[in-house]
Amino acid sequence: MSKKTSKSRSVYLIANGDLRLSANQKCWKEQKKMEDTLTRALRKEGWKVVRAHAYDATKKHGFIDSQKMGLEVFRSIDPTTPLIVAESVWQYSQHILPGLFTHRAPILTVANWSGTWPGLVGMLNLNGSLTKMGVSYSTLWSEDFKDGFFLNGLRQWLEEGTIDHDQSHVRPLNLIKLPADEAALGRQAADDLHGQKAIMGVFDEGCMGMHNAIIPDELLNPVGVFKERLSQSALYAASREVSDKEAQAVYSWLQKKGMKFQLGQNEETELTESQILLQCKMYIAAVRIADTFGCDTIGIQYQQGLKDLLPASDLVEGLLNNTDRPPVKDPETGRELYKKSAIPHFNEVDECAGLDALVTNRLWNQLGWAPETTLHDLRWGAHYKGKGINDYVWVFLISGAAPPAHFIGGYRGTSSERQPAMYFRLGGGTVKGVSKPGWIVWSRVFVMDGKLQCDLGVAEVVKLPEAETERRWQETTPQWPIMHAVLQGVSRDQMMARHKSNHIQVVYAPNQKQAHRGCRIKAAMMQALGIETHLCGEVQPN
Repeated sequence: MSKKTSKSRSVYLIANGDLRLSANQKCWKEQKKMEDTLTRALRKEGWKVVRAHAYDATKKHGFIDSQKMGLEVFRSIDPTTPLIVAESVWQYSQHILPGLFTHRAPILTVANWSGTWPGLVGMLNLNGSLTKMGVSYSTLWSEDFKDGFFLNGLRQWLEEGTIDHDQSHVRPLNLIKLPADEAALGRQAADDLHGQKAIMGVFDEGCMGMHNAIIPDELLNPVGVFKERLSQSALYAASREVSDKEAQAVYSWLQKKGMKFQLGQNEETELTESQILLQCKMYIAAVRIADTFGCDTIGIQYQQGLKDLLPASDLVEGLLNNTDRPPVKDPETGRELYKKSAIPHFNEVDECAGLDALVTNRLWNQLGWAPETTLHDLRWGAHYKGKGINDYVWVFLISGAAPPAHFIGGYRGTSSERQPAMYFRLGGGTVKGVSKPGWIVWSRVFVMDGKLQCDLGVAEVVKLPEAETERRWQETTPQWPIMHAVLQGVSRDQMMARHKSNHIQVVYAPNQKQAHRGCRIKAAMMQALGIETHLCGEVQPN
């Protein structure tokens, strides 16, 4: 740190929050507890903590809750004083990015290690957004802010203005020699995409403050993918044009497949048939709009848009990502649209996940493998010992966009529960299930150093006892689909130090050997598309 800041031994603390009042109010108590603990740790190191914005007695929380407020807060902050962003809540990165962009002193992002309080995923999003913007920062996480890993990192940051994390698990692909046949398959798949080109349908950009989830056209177009910018108002209008009969046919199709719906009568707190039928209409409308514009992949924002007009889009998204899904026909010709094909959907209009899903879908179809793919939140995790498992098991969890093909039992192992009222005022059902045991390729496309980049690795999806699965659901969001993942050759802290998003993309491979092979071929395809690619952890050479 500079001589001035070292002498002052003071640090600003800010808490960035959600845009939604209910979320900020619910998470404030935990945020205050976390800040108090963090402040005590800083004081023990001899540093003074200055909270840069006050608790709002009217709003009943102390978060920065808008970009407007963020600008006001940073106007009173000395840009040469170190700053900590403390997170125990999902945060909208744009609230504070303008201020962080011009802050000259060291920046530290800190999150609570918790499945219940989503500071972890909020911080990962902020980290990815800062990385995209080229803003230097350090990052830390802890369950109690007393462990050696946290305290050693904090001391290094206070003394040096930076933290050294172990990222030895990351290997640039250009330093690795892939088997010739696999490299050729990847290059051919990339040539096909470059030659044919593809359209990414984007229903309103910039969901939930995810600056890192927007790919600039100048980076996306050379890959061979071009955006069709669509409006969620058009999706709403098209949903209203779908008949009750068509919606009922989709609902009946799902019931015949064995999907279960946990229904109630209270629209404000329970899932109802009227909510489901509106979701079925949105599903039909989304497929028809995708066909009209020739989209190869689509992303619906929903949050801060459709949430005030329609039930949640997650049931729609999970169905779109499944190859076996309710048929949708052209209203004029009766032609079935995208017959026996998934329409890769990127939840929360995360375009990095959308590009990844498109590449995965194309390649897995060419390999003859099940192409269903989805993103999840890198939500949380814990060590588990028992039933032949003694490892760190991550909780991958998303709001319902996972395809039933990923679940134990398929549709018969799939249920739909009402989305939590705190986030989803108009309700709507999820696509809930437990991901089946097997091997997956995980990945993340991101923007760093002004370039598109991609990390890939291999993981095993394990089956945990029902009681442990339920415990993990109750620690997180029990209405959402869950995946128990063991990353191969990547520790918890390595993953956190490197990963540039709250989201992670996953796709199943036929077996362990093919997962490694698929990871290598996909890496070759990404590299041939002009994306700087890295293999992470234990990806076997052949």
